[in-house]
Amino acid sequence: MVTPVRDGHAVTHDAFRALMGSHPSGVAVITTADAQGTPYGFTCTALCSLSLDPPQLLVCAADSGSTLPVLTARGAFTVNLLHARGRHAAEVFAGPAAERFRSVPWRPAPATGLPALTEDAHATAECRVARLVPAADHTIVIGEVLHIQTHSPAAEEAPLLYGMRRYAAWPA
Repeated sequence: MVTPVRDGHAVTHDAFRALMGSHPSGVAVITTADAQGTPYGFTCTALCSLSLDPPQLLVCAADSGSTLPVLTARGAFTVNLLHARGRHAAEVFAGPAAERFRSVPWRPAPATGLPALTEDAHATAECRVARLVPAADHTIVIGEVLHIQTHSPAAEEAPLLYGMRRYAAWPA
């Protein structure tokens, strides 16, 4: 016999944040640019691999953010996987949009020309938008990986993690 699913007590935003915050995640900065070349980006911990053939990953972007409409219009983005010394970039890209590219060095990525944070990321993946899936107050962006660039070997640069409301480096 299967027990039917019943509506329970409503889950509060605080309870859900606490649940997800107890699960550490790698930290990335997702970047793109508009048609005039103005860069946009945001800090992201909702990222994972999706497929090997073709190589795809997914990123969850807030519908209320300034980057998603630009990313959608451009049809491409860069995933910058941050190393432990990239904490400043993670904090800046989680803050006001106007400040994001002022204090974090970047250069155009080789395949798309989109912003790559090569000093703060141990690797970057340039992606073409394959699909957009609306999901409550976010959009799941599925990207086909076009180009990967490693900036420092993982053995030399511990990845940046976020969980329990703090940043940490992967243990050596």
